[in-house]
Amino acid sequence: MRTVTGTVISPNRSADNSERAQRLRTIAWLMDNSIPLPGGFRIGVDAIIGLVPGVGDAIGALISAFIINEARSMGAPRSVLLRMMSNVMIETAIGAIPFAGDLFDAAFKANSRNLALLAQYQLDPVGSRRGSRLFVVGFSLLLALLVVLMIAIPVLIILGIAQLF
Repeated sequence: MRTVTGTVISPNRSADNSERAQRLRTIAWLMDNSIPLPGGFRIGVDAIIGLVPGVGDAIGALISAFIINEARSMGAPRSVLLRMMSNVMIETAIGAIPFAGDLFDAAFKANSRNLALLAQYQLDPVGSRRGSRLFVVGFSLLLALLVVLMIAIPVLIILGIAQLF
């Protein structure tokens, strides 16, 4: 190892990231695609553990959080990490719905999506950042709209009922 301006530079940095990437690919495959089904469709352990109400989705989210943390350690920017977190949030929230959520969980494959985002960032950092920023802004606007609707609809219903009397 050598030291440059107080920063330790490891000669095996790319090898370390390569090992991490391989480990993340293995985890994502296990969680999203490891179990073949008739007809060529594949599901993962995430869909199976998601059948356990509450606990299964939480375990899946924790494993997904590990993947996101490793992506952070590999240098993924905040915009890509936020996009990865939104994938996990969508999968966890919809996956919590009994049965239909489990089907969504089997098809959405957030971990595989997140690895694709990380690979895209490594191939095209500038384009990936730009695309992730646009996604994060759009997703934030959508969440804000949902909050406004969740407040406005009950208020409008109450006002409508009040006008009846």
